[in-house]
Amino acid sequence: MTTTNTKGNPDISVAAITRRGWREISPAVFAVVGTLILWELAVKWLKVPEIIIAAPSSIGHSLVHNAKLLADSSGVTLAIIVYGFALSVVLGIVLALLLVRFPTASRAVYPLVVLFQTVPKVALAPIFVIWFGYDLSPKILLIIVISFFPISLNMIAGLRSVDPNLLLLMRSIGCSKTETLLRVMVPSALPSLFAGLKIGVTFSVIGAIVAEFSGANRGLGYLIQFASSQLDTPLVFASLVVVSAMGVALFYAVALLEHFIIPWASSSEI
Repeated sequence: MTTTNTKGNPDISVAAITRRGWREISPAVFAVVGTLILWELAVKWLKVPEIIIAAPSSIGHSLVHNAKLLADSSGVTLAIIVYGFALSVVLGIVLALLLVRFPTASRAVYPLVVLFQTVPKVALAPIFVIWFGYDLSPKILLIIVISFFPISLNMIAGLRSVDPNLLLLMRSIGCSKTETLLRVMVPSALPSLFAGLKIGVTFSVIGAIVAEFSGANRGLGYLIQFASSQLDTPLVFASLVVVSAMGVALFYAVALLEHFIIPWASSSEI
């Protein structure tokens, strides 16, 4: 039974918060632990060569043994992801605002944006390397072309789903289209925007790894390729673990930002 203090508010103790948090994450914890145990037993029982698939124990050993290498590579890749994702957010939002504000431009540009999005991004990576060299530019550009579309598309959907009565009200009091866009449509579109941001940030991780596959001498993508060429399967899996952890952390960082900016509309991922 929940106790109350003298002011009548629920007594929220650290133990209660801990129990609630454990109830929420325990299914995922048990699923991960069970999968790792079955994986370890299957590799040992079937005597699968390590060069084909590494056991979780070997991956853990590689994570510890190559901790500094993985940390340095993660820093390089994370910087590329952050830069590329930030520019994707700016481009996606600006493009969505322009297409909604100017319907004629939308009818002309939107099909081209969709057409460009259908181009395989993996094929663009080596082209960007040829055009811009092996520095950060081609990697960031690839992240942008992969990530901006879901951000822009969700933003457009949110802007166009505003209650028509609100639009009529703003028009009746003499607000311009730009004022209506900024004061009514943009706030209403924030939940849709954050849905696009959570998709975009995961795409940014993929884009960074693909870009490093095509041309890099540092980063997790380069490390995966190097370890693969050396038949160091545990290091390949260790790098993939770090990449996955990075993607999950970035996803929940965006979800946390959503929780603070629009708490009334944020979902329950955190």
